[in-house]
Amino acid sequence: MSAPTKKVARHEDMEKGDNSSDSEYDSDPAEEGYTGGEEIQVTFEGRVPSDPDFHGIKQLLKQLFLKAHINLSELTEILIGQSNIGSVVKQSAADEDMEDDEDDESDVNDVFGITTVVNITNKKHVECVQQLRQLLTDLAEEHADDRIKAFVQKLLSNDSQNVGLLINERFVNIPPQISVPLLQGLNKEIQSARDKKMPYDFQYYILISKLYKTDPTTTSKKKKNKQTGQPEPDILFSNAEEEVFDEESDLKFEFSVKNESDSGMVGGWMEDDATMTPYRRVLIISASKMDTIISKINAFVN
Repeated sequence: MSAPTKKVARHEDMEKGDNSSDSEYDSDPAEEGYTGGEEIQVTFEGRVPSDPDFHGIKQLLKQLFLKAHINLSELTEILIGQSNIGSVVKQSAADEDMEDDEDDESDVNDVFGITTVVNITNKKHVECVQQLRQLLTDLAEEHADDRIKAFVQKLLSNDSQNVGLLINERFVNIPPQISVPLLQGLNKEIQSARDKKMPYDFQYYILISKLYKTDPTTTSKKKKNKQTGQPEPDILFSNAEEEVFDEESDLKFEFSVKNESDSGMVGGWMEDDATMTPYRRVLIISASKMDTIISKINAFVN
């Protein structure tokens, strides 16, 4: 039996019941290396995370955290256990029925994305959350300036402020338009949980964003910093909508993951004549900005 459906919409926004959400979203992701003229239409929908999604969710977490020392199995179980919060992106049941081969696919290939949040203050005694908090502290210590280091340390040591780790992962060929209904749905679920006095009254969100930078010395189109006159790298966000989160963030710091294997886009790669290097950017965002961010994302991707 499949999990309750939360359909993802492009234009419509229908009323949501307890186990269903907004509408439908059609996309035509191109298969890499495909050279034919046929347009492939796939309908995706958001569904409540369930046990069969375990391996697919864990694989998406791996492409975010790479070699970080995090118990991803335990984190995946937490995300599935939050049945009232978050969505996984899957191919719609109607599309699945139309396929010729209805053999059981692996769970990894069945989950195309996940958008959710986990309270890393309320759950700080859980092993994987302890590891997440330590990772954030260590990364700030190594890569952030003194002001941000102090803020991260204060934020994670203040139990009166709930901090949510926002997880927004999907395969790279899923268009960014799908993020709007997913984030809208998550925002509504968080509000509903708050109304029920559940521990989702966040003061801050932390989002670890995947991005890629060009080496400005390898491209013929060199953009220069107006103040220093030095070449600046071009930046490509793996999830385009996260550029809006970046613009609205209160604080941020970043680090290269060039020496780690990235299952989303592997290693250094080429964009036109420029070498692209993978980075992670840690964004700290006031929770009060979420409505504004979603509105700006809607305008940005559409």
